[in-house]
Amino acid sequence: VSIYGSARLTEKDPLYRQVEQIAELLVKMGFTIITGGGPGVMEAANKGAFNAGGTSIGLNIHLPDEQKPNPYTTKSITFNHFFVRKVMLVKYASAFVICPGGLGTMDELTEVLTLMQTLKIKPFPVILYDSDYWKGFLDWLRDKVLAKGYISYEDFNLLRVCDQSDEVADAVQQWYNKHKLVGKQAL
Repeated sequence: VSIYGSARLTEKDPLYRQVEQIAELLVKMGFTIITGGGPGVMEAANKGAFNAGGTSIGLNIHLPDEQKPNPYTTKSITFNHFFVRKVMLVKYASAFVICPGGLGTMDELTEVLTLMQTLKIKPFPVILYDSDYWKGFLDWLRDKVLAKGYISYEDFNLLRVCDQSDEVADAVQQWYNKHKLVGKQAL
């Protein structure tokens, strides 16, 4: 399961512990966690996986600021180019958990959605964690982008919004076992 989100999140933020819990639950269900390998949400996810005794993969990238490998990966690779790193974050995933983040997170989210929309990858659940955070983005997609016909209603079919760690884990497990989508649909 690929987990995305802000590199700027600190351990003091409640989201940090929530992401740890998501990763712990997923590892206990038998999933491997893969992140961008840096600080913030990535560190929290890798830490949760590591502490649960699971495989915790970090795909790092050389950047001038913010991106130093976190100590909670069991396997780590460092890339020079974003596009190669993004391919690797997507290639082996069976679900995507998108936590609050900035431009990099938005880039990764829209990349995954575009790959699914254009049938370049098999569709998997894309779980937006924290409905309050994603509300404005989803409103914009529905009220502006969908209303103009730039996307189709069907593009929302695999997009789910969850607010609890166990909700995320259940959504991933239901998809993996039964290809059943659970959780609130984004529209």
